[in-house]
Amino acid sequence: MSAWILFIVRLYYLRKHGKPHNLGRTAWIYWPTQIAMSLAAIVILVQAIILYRNNSPPVATLGCLIMGVAWITAVLLNHDEHIYEIRSSTLIFAFYVASIGSTVTILHTHFDLPPTDRVIPIELNVLFSSILFLGLIFEAWPRGSTRVQQSSGAPEYDKANIFSRLIFYHYQNIISIGLRRTLTPQDTANILPRELRTDCGYKEFSTRWNQRLARQKRHKIGAHSLFWTIIRTQFLDLIPIVICRIAIIALSYLLPLLLSQMLSYLQDYEDKPLSYGFTLACGMFLISLSVALLYTYNRYQMFLLSVSTKAALIAMIYRKALKLSPGSRMKSTTGEITNHMAVDAEQWGDAMLYLSLWVSIPIEIGVALCLLYKFLGWSMIAGFLGLLAFLPIQTWQAKLFEGSQGDKLNAMDQRIRLTTEVLAGMRVVRLYGWSAAFLKRILSIRQTELNALRRIGIVQTFMSVSFISSSLIISLITFGVYSLWGGPHFTPGKLTPQTVFVSMTLFSMLKGPVASLSEATTSTIGVLVGTKRIQEFLLREEVSEDGVVRFKKTPRDPNDSVIFIKDATFSWTDSSEDILGDHSGEQDRLLAEHDNSYNDTSSATLQSINLSILGGKLTAVVGRVGQGKSSLLSAIIGEMYKIQGKVQVSGKVAYVPQQAWIVNATLRDNILFGNDYDEDRYRYTLYACGLEPDIAMLPAGDMTEIGERGINLSGGQKQRVSLARAAYDNADIYLLDDPLSAVDAHVDRHLWDNLIGPSGLLRDKARVLVTHGIHHLKDVDQIVVLKEGSIVEQGHYGELMKNKQTFYQLIKEYSVSHANERKKRKNSTGPLLEIRDEGIETNHSSASTLEAPETNNQDALSFEELTTSEDGTENEETSGDSGDNSQVDHKDEKKDNKAELIAAENMKIGNVDLKTSHIYFRAMSYKNVFLILALFIAAQACLVGSSLWLKYWIKRSEEADKDPENPPPSVKAFLGVYALLTFIYVVLYLVIPWLVFAVARIRASEILFRNLITKILHLPMSFFDTTPLGRILNRFSSDFSAVDEKIPNKFFDMIYFGVSVASTFMLVTYTTPNFIYVMPFLIAGYWVIQNAILRISTPLVRIYSVSKSPLYQHFSESLNGVSTIRAMAVQERFIVENTVRMDYLANNFLASMSCKRWVEVQLRLLSTFVLLFASLFAVLGRSRLDPSLVGLTLSFAMSITEEITSLVRIYCDFQTQLVAVERVVEYTDMKTEAPDHTDVCLPLKWPAQGRIQFKNYSTRYREGLDLVLRNISIEILPGESVGIVGRTGAGKSSLTLALFRVVEAANSYWAKATDNTGRTLFESTVTSIDNEESLFGQESGGSIEVDGIDISTIGLEDLRKSLAIIPQDPTLFAGSIRDNLDPFNELEDIDLWEALERSHLKTYIQSLPGGLLYEVSQNGENFSVGQRSLICLARALLRKTKVLIMDEATAAVDVETDELIQRTIRQEFKDRTVLTIAHRIKTVMDSDKILVLEKGRVSEFDSPSRLLKNKDSLFYKLAEQAGEI
Repeated sequence: MSAWILFIVRLYYLRKHGKPHNLGRTAWIYWPTQIAMSLAAIVILVQAIILYRNNSPPVATLGCLIMGVAWITAVLLNHDEHIYEIRSSTLIFAFYVASIGSTVTILHTHFDLPPTDRVIPIELNVLFSSILFLGLIFEAWPRGSTRVQQSSGAPEYDKANIFSRLIFYHYQNIISIGLRRTLTPQDTANILPRELRTDCGYKEFSTRWNQRLARQKRHKIGAHSLFWTIIRTQFLDLIPIVICRIAIIALSYLLPLLLSQMLSYLQDYEDKPLSYGFTLACGMFLISLSVALLYTYNRYQMFLLSVSTKAALIAMIYRKALKLSPGSRMKSTTGEITNHMAVDAEQWGDAMLYLSLWVSIPIEIGVALCLLYKFLGWSMIAGFLGLLAFLPIQTWQAKLFEGSQGDKLNAMDQRIRLTTEVLAGMRVVRLYGWSAAFLKRILSIRQTELNALRRIGIVQTFMSVSFISSSLIISLITFGVYSLWGGPHFTPGKLTPQTVFVSMTLFSMLKGPVASLSEATTSTIGVLVGTKRIQEFLLREEVSEDGVVRFKKTPRDPNDSVIFIKDATFSWTDSSEDILGDHSGEQDRLLAEHDNSYNDTSSATLQSINLSILGGKLTAVVGRVGQGKSSLLSAIIGEMYKIQGKVQVSGKVAYVPQQAWIVNATLRDNILFGNDYDEDRYRYTLYACGLEPDIAMLPAGDMTEIGERGINLSGGQKQRVSLARAAYDNADIYLLDDPLSAVDAHVDRHLWDNLIGPSGLLRDKARVLVTHGIHHLKDVDQIVVLKEGSIVEQGHYGELMKNKQTFYQLIKEYSVSHANERKKRKNSTGPLLEIRDEGIETNHSSASTLEAPETNNQDALSFEELTTSEDGTENEETSGDSGDNSQVDHKDEKKDNKAELIAAENMKIGNVDLKTSHIYFRAMSYKNVFLILALFIAAQACLVGSSLWLKYWIKRSEEADKDPENPPPSVKAFLGVYALLTFIYVVLYLVIPWLVFAVARIRASEILFRNLITKILHLPMSFFDTTPLGRILNRFSSDFSAVDEKIPNKFFDMIYFGVSVASTFMLVTYTTPNFIYVMPFLIAGYWVIQNAILRISTPLVRIYSVSKSPLYQHFSESLNGVSTIRAMAVQERFIVENTVRMDYLANNFLASMSCKRWVEVQLRLLSTFVLLFASLFAVLGRSRLDPSLVGLTLSFAMSITEEITSLVRIYCDFQTQLVAVERVVEYTDMKTEAPDHTDVCLPLKWPAQGRIQFKNYSTRYREGLDLVLRNISIEILPGESVGIVGRTGAGKSSLTLALFRVVEAANSYWAKATDNTGRTLFESTVTSIDNEESLFGQESGGSIEVDGIDISTIGLEDLRKSLAIIPQDPTLFAGSIRDNLDPFNELEDIDLWEALERSHLKTYIQSLPGGLLYEVSQNGENFSVGQRSLICLARALLRKTKVLIMDEATAAVDVETDELIQRTIRQEFKDRTVLTIAHRIKTVMDSDKILVLEKGRVSEFDSPSRLLKNKDSLFYKLAEQAGEI
């Protein structure tokens, strides 16, 4: 009846929700199964007629009739299954098996009946059985070779029938490949079932989550619970899992009943035949086999649910990260969001397995107690009360564990956040010599994390007493009560082998669910804590979609504004009460409809903004640093809180941020940015952005891979790539945040003429240009002047000059200082240079057009000479104009071994070597390891000893019963010894977990982490240039999560089960010596399986670990460029990319899990033979074996299946988890930079003079690349001011890196000693040979001396802390302003305020809440780029050194602030040596000398006046292009 109902339900589901695959059907399977089921229906209906005619019981007739109807329904179902599914029907398959089982039983019964008593002819039953067997064969036949399955493209799991899934036959192909060779990602592709893919899970989860939020918001009831939302979403899938779990419990507890019958048979075997004993042995074997298969299948199904849940959560986290409001982004750093993905979502990796235990554990305990009552009577109540006594302790422990787990995760968040920032800003950390300071801070946070982990270890110690020792304690209480009062009328109970050893088996089985409480509790708490953290993140405020009214198309009327802002006030912080706090916890948005009612502008960044921008017009936004220029663009794209007013944007927006955002992809992909490739448009864009010469130099042209954060591009190149991306996007509105600040003067001119300006590529687009330069302002259509967050003026250049207000003052101040400088140079250069009377604007020639770029010969020449990228390679000579198509036509053909900057992550082959295990055990301390092993053996000896003592007691009692003269043994002695053994066992299990989790684990984690972070902070910069940040963070997050938690847990379980299995084998062999003949074969089988799993699972774990890095990297890149992603409305494309990477990760995770389940099936099948042979040998030796000893042996043997399976699985898990240690060691084995300190004794206050000498110095970024500096030989005198100029890629910044030894002299000792590429000296030398230079000439990279000391001989920290720098990228770190100025905490506050005053920031910092303690957000996002530059100036002022390097430090500040900085430098560093690298030629015009670099060589080195006298000099040309002469 149930089968028929299920068939009807399945038919309804298929026809209602199914989707036909339209692939046809496999005739040779379809028709035989249809015929078989039809014949089965006919035969069973004939049987029903026969039974009816012979007046058989109505139940029998009705049963046959219902079965016949069921088979008819199965025919209909089979028809639909072949239409909608490509695999065998699970219901039909199960019905076949059930029908065959019942038919065989009936057939056996009929054979035992006399022929006269048989109602149905036996031939009919045989025919029915034969039909069913044939039908099952066709139904179960593998269909992988059929056209239907091959055409479907479905994963193997979706093709497999239920039998294949039970024994994991569908995974056999991958196993076979893995045994022949090392598995690769291609071998395991397409394993993930379609319904588990990220999109499916996300849609289901997000829909239910949003419905729950909407319902609770509407009714204002209840609190949000992401956890229960997940459970409700997976509820229907959990039902069959729970039912299967209950079936496993029912079958498992049949074993003790059969054991009872077996012991009864052994005690009285004369009355029963030998076949009875064999039947009991085979029954125990079959039940154990069924449990094994069902358990593995059930476990796999739970992993499938966990994979789906984890993927959906990561998808929700990623999508949420793209929608965070400004306030939420300040609360959730990149590191914290990455942790939600890498740690919190990861908690669901095996969560379903442990969550299902809360259903099965009470049932298991209940069944065990009922069976105990059958054997021990009311005495079991004492044991039950003892079990209840543990519950309050467990509750208390769970609370402690949850609190400690939360503390650990919070500390880990802080650690990952700080580590992320330090790694992202590693170049700046090196330049400042701050590695030691950040190392100390990271280790301090790590210590807090380890303290929480130690507390967790102590809690685990007490939990282990509750869970591991509880069964022995309960058995002591129960047997004690039974032996004293368990008999009739509270007389002493009689302990028999049947009573004791069946009870012992039940106690052993009871240990499983009780011990599982520990895992279930810790896992559930981990899931709850992690899910709560994700929930808090998902409830964070989102950016308002209504704050800016957007229209997809531009207005038809050209007089209508494309950007319209009226009476608008904006803020970076939400002044209102945080509606996302604990009060409501709702996922509210920034609601624009409430804007006009909220007038608190006290924290407003922009106030009373009124702005109108027409299509095709160019608007310049000017103002001093920190006045709100960049904020205005952010407000337009909706990145700020709109407090009041109206913002309307019509048309597609392209956004170029002030700090270029580059993704790790090819140069072409960075420009296309997901758009289709249009060759003409692409070439136009490259030329307009001045990228053609740069592309010509790249190893693979525009197909060259660009490193993470554009690491292998100069600042100017990154900015031009960002511009090219926006230009190619063909948007209607272009928001350009100071894109010209990072480029040289001639590049500035080219970009203006060909891209941004009135005749540029974007001339028909609306452009809003934030700029600090004033030389283009006369050519713009509108100028907007910002001051203190308000628009104080706007209009045309002429109008604003006539008004003589703020803008006029700005221009006048600049012009006066500019004119004075020119007069000085005019006096020194004589009549060669003519100064125009009006010093306000720069005289630029008319812009050339894209159609005729050669009209301006000077520009054409300069762009042909644009020279090099930062690696110093020369530009290829090209004929014709700079727009020649040949430069782009054959880019795909240009290939080079340097084209791929980011190499694929290294993945070792084979098993984890012994070296890795040795490293981990050494970190734990071998003393601890051996002590733990010894204590485990002692504890197991106590456990076996207590069982042997019970056996001894039973034997003595039986002897006393048989011989009245033999006095019965003392109950007190029995209980005393039993209690002593139990007490020792409990004490040992207090000590062992404490040693493992609170001592050895902490020691290993501390040592491995300290080694890794110390090594990472001292690796050469080339490592960070070629290694994605996500790949490094993977070590600090996912891998150390394994080191902290998974590996110690596996280590503990491995020894626990190892000692237990060893003692069981010894006991079985001792009891039944014949078992020793079988044992070698079993051990060989286990050895083969263990080797197979290591051979297969280790590469799969490596593949899984490596596949995490792309996901982390994409996460990090997306979060860093979220403003650009949102402004350009490409969220969907990035979501698709995240989904692809998540599916790839889930596929590899499932491949690893499937491998483990396949092995688990083999192990369980093999382990059941241990029970089979032990019981068969017991039956065969029934006449000479002691039933007590047999009972003891079988009770242990019945647990052997689980223990051996767990041992081999856990051992292999331990080995595969050691991959995390292997990956950590991979980095700790790398070569580091030179040491921080050497034996060279530096003079006090070195350098005292500031003399710098470059002696024939050459360098490259890493071995295998060309030289970036070639034979530099110059001397800079003490106190001299030197300006360093040159075109993009000439080597200006490389000179700075050389001075700080971020790069080493070519072919020097340290260049070779820090090389991690594995290249030989010959290879690294030959690849760098220039056509003009010999091998001999390249042997020495020269040297740099500061005050006569070769800097290669001194420690890096000594060197870097003795120099001061204002770097090109002003980098701030999360923490206080004080931390950013003085990370070593060496200076007084008065010193810091003085430095801030001199850097013109004191007033602003004083206005901030907390002053010096004001918290800087991640990457300094709550400060403008200009303000960050000023903080870097303050850092330099705090260093009382004789040498200062300014690496394009004023590129991001306005001209007025630039003047203030230059004035400060002239005053504060007048007696110091100053090296200034600048794009603005005027910045270095008053320097004592000018160093002109060209292609990595010194082109000119002289005073500005002398260089300007020579019109053929490169400096003269640069100054002329910049309008300085």
